[in-house]
Amino acid sequence: MRRRRECLSCGRRYTTRERVEDELRLVVIKSNGSRMPYQREKIQDGLERACTKLPITEAQIEHIVDRVEEDLFRAHDREVSSEQIGRLVARHLRPVNAVAYVRFVSVYRKFSTIQEFIDEIQDVRDRVALESPQQRPLFD
Repeated sequence: MRRRRECLSCGRRYTTRERVEDELRLVVIKSNGSRMPYQREKIQDGLERACTKLPITEAQIEHIVDRVEEDLFRAHDREVSSEQIGRLVARHLRPVNAVAYVRFVSVYRKFSTIQEFIDEIQDVRDRVALESPQQRPLFD
């Protein structure tokens, strides 16, 4: 939640961000079965790595993290799997930047062969073609 505030001593206006405390109670179930407390920073770090050297702003990354959190807390009370978090991040990242999306998905799905990259890139190309057929194809 964003709030506009004003300093009582100098009169300057500024924005603060607040988060729901429920995030402290959400537990992430890792792929190996271990459980750990939800940490917003882990999602943000993963996105920043995927978006390195791409024209994606910190504000866009922050917006994606906010949307992922909204979805998480709306759909889950106590526990969520890391796989579900990865799917949410990928879903919100895809429309922002195709390259960042493929980078993120390659780590999240643990790609181990070139063919897995090729298949994912082809899927992205097909989706872009369906969404806007007059656009120039990606990755040519």
